[in-house]
Amino acid sequence: MSGEKIDITPAQDGGVLKEILREGEGTEGPAKGDSVSVHYVGTLEDGTEFDSSRARGEHFKFTLGKDQVIKAWDIGVATMKKGELARFTCKAEYAYGENGSPPKIPPNATLIFEVELFSWEGEDLSKDGGIIRHLVKEGKGYSSPNDGATVTLKYKGFLDNKEFESREVTFVQGDGDEAGLIPGLEVATKKMKKGEVARLDIAPKYAYGKDGCAEKGVPGDARLVYEVEMVSFEKAKEAWEMNAAEKLEESKIVKEKGTAYFKKGSYSKAITNYKKIVSFLEHETSFQTDEEKQLKEQLLLAAHLNIAMCHLKLKEYVETEDSCAKVLEMDPDNVKALFRRGQALLERNEYESASADFERVIQLEPENKAAKNQLTLCKHREKQFREREKKLYANMFKKLAESKDGGSPLYQTMPEVGEWNNEMAKDMMPLQDEKAAFEDGEKGEGDAMETQNGSTANSATVGEDMDI
Repeated sequence: MSGEKIDITPAQDGGVLKEILREGEGTEGPAKGDSVSVHYVGTLEDGTEFDSSRARGEHFKFTLGKDQVIKAWDIGVATMKKGELARFTCKAEYAYGENGSPPKIPPNATLIFEVELFSWEGEDLSKDGGIIRHLVKEGKGYSSPNDGATVTLKYKGFLDNKEFESREVTFVQGDGDEAGLIPGLEVATKKMKKGEVARLDIAPKYAYGKDGCAEKGVPGDARLVYEVEMVSFEKAKEAWEMNAAEKLEESKIVKEKGTAYFKKGSYSKAITNYKKIVSFLEHETSFQTDEEKQLKEQLLLAAHLNIAMCHLKLKEYVETEDSCAKVLEMDPDNVKALFRRGQALLERNEYESASADFERVIQLEPENKAAKNQLTLCKHREKQFREREKKLYANMFKKLAESKDGGSPLYQTMPEVGEWNNEMAKDMMPLQDEKAAFEDGEKGEGDAMETQNGSTANSATVGEDMDI
């Protein structure tokens, strides 16, 4: 009730008393994790003002419940509604304690704040505004599901306030798509506690995208709302919790998962699974038998090779080179690593290095047709590049010569080479003429190479062969 002082502390110890000066709107208020925007005026008990956002002329923003402000604020603002103006009387233990905040706030000071709540925004889980979480009920404990955890969820989906889906589902964290979960739900559940209830505002890119889902009546580019309850989860063992034998077994499992994702074209998820193999085995030194040591090396080689192939598919060529380099540290003559690195280097126009890799493959496997085709393509592209470069510069110098013959004062006035000064730029060729000089030499050039029978050279099976 407006004007009445109410103890709002969980302990009911009188530490924070609230008096509503102006009622707010609606029934909803901000929740833990929300970013809130307020105005405030802070005074001592004798009325001395020590701080004011109003005097600065800008709203004060903070994340509720994350210890970014004094304890009284986290408690008090959580009880407010939009547009509400309230006065909070805060004992020292809920403010700045026995030390105060010199020079304005003395030790053991009771503080009074008048706070006006303007707005709040949910927690941005995706960091791009695509998955916004509003906490409805706080969960228990501090633990959340990790990759591989077995998770049970209850959720409802809404489009324009109309429910289109309601279900309870158990799935493995990281493989939610296998259970029909949209990406935004899986991202959110990885941050939820047991028993937590949240409302999620999910953008199309984390839901059903531009195509929508006809089966559920969701049109393309639809932003959806989900009410989600984390029923339970059982965490998967982390690498440090496993013994050597368990790491080998888990590596074989995630390798199969990675390959299944690769075959479906889900290259990023495939990479995630292959990288687990690296995290399990890369620094494991406790294998005792030769068989275990050999299996470890085989799994690591396959993981790095398959990661390289996935990066190639995603056109992430630097990452491809990095993965191949790790294989070549273990096996300097690994043909697949040399071939895939060569492909990545070729796409980055590193012709000399790419040629060296393809030539090494041919040395190791003289009948490797794929490497021969790629080497031919590489030489042809390099030749094209050199010819274009030569024409570009020839055309540029031709333009410069024409400028000189036409009486341009450029050559007549240019000083001896020395320290640059602005006078040297006065009569240089206009930028548009210089641009034309370069562009003229590029016209009519193409990158496609025709083989002897008239078809474009392609990589053969060695480039696509997964180490499954």
